[in-house]
Amino acid sequence: MTTVRFVFTIDYVAEILDEDVDLLREIISNDDNLTYGNIISVVTGDDESTSALADDGVDELRQMLSDARRSAETWQEFLDCFVLDEEIAARVKT
Repeated sequence: MTTVRFVFTIDYVAEILDEDVDLLREIISNDDNLTYGNIISVVTGDDESTSALADDGVDELRQMLSDARRSAETWQEFLDCFVLDEEIAARVKT
């Protein structure tokens, strides 16, 4: 396992990747979707936290999305597997 040098909030990752932040939140809501240790919860106060990704997690997510967008069919299959919220799926479908 590599040493985590940086973590990026999911909002910032959405900016970096030019992706819908809700889509990314849906993907990382299941920590089995990325390699162990790449999804990090950052405690910001009492009973408050935010999700962040390790630098390797950003790369893994970027590659995952790139692979999913190879065709309309693979993108639809990806959304069916990873996005439970139908409103988000409809918004990012195109």
